[in-house]
Amino acid sequence: MTMHLSDPVLQAICRRTFLSQARMGLGSAALWSLLRDESIGGESLPDGGSRGIVQPLHHPPRAKRVIFLCQAGGPSHLETFDYKPKLAEMDGQPMPESFTKGQPIAQLQNNELRCLAPQRSFKKYGQSGQMISDVFPHTGELADELCIVRSAQTNQINHDPAHTFMNTGTQISGRPSMGSWLTYGLGSESDNLPGFVVMTSVGGGQSQPIAARQWHSGFLPSRYQGVQFRSAGDPVLYVSRPQGVAAGPQQDVLTAVTELNRLREATTGDPEIETRIAQYELAFRMQRSVPELMDISDEPAHILDLYGTTGGDGSFASNCLLARRLAERGVRFIQLYHRGWDHHGGVKDGVAKTAGLVDQGTAALLTDLKQRDMLKDTLVIWSGEFGRTPMAQGNGRDHHIKGFSLWMAGGGIRGGMSWGATDELGYHAVDNVFHVHDLHATMLHLLGIDHKRLTYRFQGRDFRLTDVHGRVVQPLLA
Repeated sequence: MTMHLSDPVLQAICRRTFLSQARMGLGSAALWSLLRDESIGGESLPDGGSRGIVQPLHHPPRAKRVIFLCQAGGPSHLETFDYKPKLAEMDGQPMPESFTKGQPIAQLQNNELRCLAPQRSFKKYGQSGQMISDVFPHTGELADELCIVRSAQTNQINHDPAHTFMNTGTQISGRPSMGSWLTYGLGSESDNLPGFVVMTSVGGGQSQPIAARQWHSGFLPSRYQGVQFRSAGDPVLYVSRPQGVAAGPQQDVLTAVTELNRLREATTGDPEIETRIAQYELAFRMQRSVPELMDISDEPAHILDLYGTTGGDGSFASNCLLARRLAERGVRFIQLYHRGWDHHGGVKDGVAKTAGLVDQGTAALLTDLKQRDMLKDTLVIWSGEFGRTPMAQGNGRDHHIKGFSLWMAGGGIRGGMSWGATDELGYHAVDNVFHVHDLHATMLHLLGIDHKRLTYRFQGRDFRLTDVHGRVVQPLLA
C-alpha cells in the first residue's frame, strides 16, 4: 500500500520524527552553549595562546610583567621589616589579653602567651630612612626602590591554605592562580617560552612542601597553567628531543598529530584540544629556547658576581638570574619560591640564615633590572604567606595572619616609602590595612586590568581573582 504525504498517519509520523529530532538538536545546541559558557567564559580565546582576552587593556599599564618572590614558610615581620621597640621592652612579660582574646592562633593555643623581643637589630637605610633588619644588608641598600607594606593581612593561618589564598584569592583548592589569571588576561609576549614560569629553592629553615596546584589554572583553560622549571639539571622534564630523533622527523610527527587533533576538535568542539595543539607546538619550540635560556655563558663576570652565583646550582640567587632572563624573553609571570622561613624555634639565627640565602639574589635582581631599564615596567613583589606572632614559641614564633610585612618595587610602584602599620606589639594591622585581595587588585591595576572586569564564567557564576573583594591602593602608585 502506497502512503502519500496527505495521509494522516504519515503526517503524524513525520511530525513525531521532526519534533524528536528537533528536540535532540535543540538539546545539543543548549548543551554546547553551556559547555562553551563553562569552558571559555563567553570570551574568545587568545590567538595562538599569545593574546590575552583583555583587548584593549582597561587603562594604560605601568607594568608589563610580574616577578613574585615567594618567601614560603612565613617570614617573621618582627625580625625583618617591622621593628617594635615596645615589644623589646616587654620581652618575657605576659602578652596582654586585649591583643589576643578571641583571635585565631595556630600552635600556641592553650599555652601561656609571653612577649618575645625582636631578635635582630634594625637601622635606617637610604634617603627614605626606612627601618630594615640587619639580615638584609644588600636589600637595605635599595631601600629607596622599595615600598614596604607593614599592614598586610590574610585569612588562613596554616601554610598550605595560606599559600592557596595568596595565590588564588581563596582557600578553596582548584581555583586559578594569579599567574594563570594574568596570562589569561594579558597573554604572553614570548612565542618560545610559557607565559607563566615557576622555580623553587630551599634552605635556612624547615622547608614546607609546595604543591603544583599552587600554580594551577583551575577552571581556566589549561594553557594558562604555570610551568615549573627545575633550577638544576634539565629545567623541563621530557622537553629534550629523544636521542636519535632529528628535528625534521619530529616536526613531521607533530604535524600529523596536530592534523588529527584538528579533526577531533572539529567533531567535538572541545576547547582543550586547542590547548593540546598549542602546548605540543610550544614544547617543540622550547627544545631550542630552554637550553639557550639556561646557558648563562653569555653573562659577564660582573653580573655573576652581582648575583653571587655561577648559575645552575639550584639556589635562589641562580633562580633570580634566570628570572631576569625569562623577563627579557617576554615571560609574563615569574614566581620564585624559597622554602625556608618556617621558624617555630631559633628565630634569631634562623631568620639570619634564610635571609642570607635570598638577600644578595633579591638585591641583584632589582639592580640588574634597573641597569637594563626594565625595573620601571617589571613589578617585583616580596612576600610570605603570613607573618609570625609577637608571642614566643620557645625561642621561635608561631604563624600569624593579623599583621605582617611585604614589599613591592618597580612597575609603577612608589619607591622609598612605607605603608600601613601594626600596633605597638606587631600583632594587629591597625593603619591602612592591606589585605591579600588589595595586593591582587593593585597588581592587576598596574598591568592595565580592572580587577572587577577580569572575570570567567564557571558553573553559572562570574569568578575573578579578587572574588567580591579588593581595592586598588592608589597611594602606592608612582
